[in-house]
Amino acid sequence: MHVTLVHVNVKPQAVAAFIEACRLNHEGSTAEPGNRRFDILQDATDPTRFVLYEAYASEADAQAHKETAHYAAWRDTVGDMMAAPRRGEPFVGLWPSGD
Repeated sequence: MHVTLVHVNVKPQAVAAFIEACRLNHEGSTAEPGNRRFDILQDATDPTRFVLYEAYASEADAQAHKETAHYAAWRDTVGDMMAAPRRGEPFVGLWPSGD
């Protein structure tokens, strides 16, 4: 499984709008054939910090995600909401195996 943890810091005034944009992206992403998980996590102590947990069956599936309309809409919508550039960390998912 190809997993990316995307760390995002959002401007305080943009938190609610960011959450809504993520909800729409989550709904589209979980409908993709190669998607295994697409979790949106908000820091319990700092509501401006988020982690997106994106798990795809393969790297090709993860790349295909970046070519979808819902991803493009999310990217274009949230760009100005971020307090700093988002940061993605790639991982190899071991368990569950994603089969």
